[in-house]
Amino acid sequence: MQPQTPDVVRLFPTFVWQSRLEPVCYEPLNRDLLAYVETLMRAGRGTRTGATWQSGHKQHQTPDFSELVTCINAAAADVLAFLKVPEAPFCITGCWVNVLGPGAAHATHSHPNNFLSGVYYLQTQAGADTINFHDPRPQSAIIRPPVTELTAYNTDQVVVAVNDGTLLVFPAWLPHSVSANTSARPRISVSFNIMFTAYDTTMSPPLWGQD
Repeated sequence: MQPQTPDVVRLFPTFVWQSRLEPVCYEPLNRDLLAYVETLMRAGRGTRTGATWQSGHKQHQTPDFSELVTCINAAAADVLAFLKVPEAPFCITGCWVNVLGPGAAHATHSHPNNFLSGVYYLQTQAGADTINFHDPRPQSAIIRPPVTELTAYNTDQVVVAVNDGTLLVFPAWLPHSVSANTSARPRISVSFNIMFTAYDTTMSPPLWGQD
């Protein structure tokens, strides 16, 4: 007797929430933010390392970012609703601009001490239009037999294509990286972190209740 074809039960999925603003929204928004970034760079603000430039981490507090902050907050609220998290106040804990010139890359990293992280894209083009997400399970790399085809069930990296106006939100613990910019123009994005407000009093008490 042959067994029936088994079902694959996917356990503990890792999500990346992806949306794209409409051109009527992102085109003027990106134009204004790119002009703001250029002003910062010309004034010598931020930090430059080789072909990489990064702004300060409190851009969400500037009036120039108010429209983007509204979009980020709406996206974060949607993610929390999707995760069935009860209504809980949250805030942006950091927001900064990344400019990766030709040849620049960003090594694998995550964002500690936050619940969600995300990226919004201001300027992308062929050769500078992807982000890499890496398997967060370190034990999965202990044994890696050769495979005939990479699938969602055996790969250790997923490459996500992005465009101008793309907004991504993902768990802050999810490792990610950016491959070297092989285009002739800078790749410009805005990164941000989200954390629950007053976490110590609203969410940290034991889930099993009080004695």
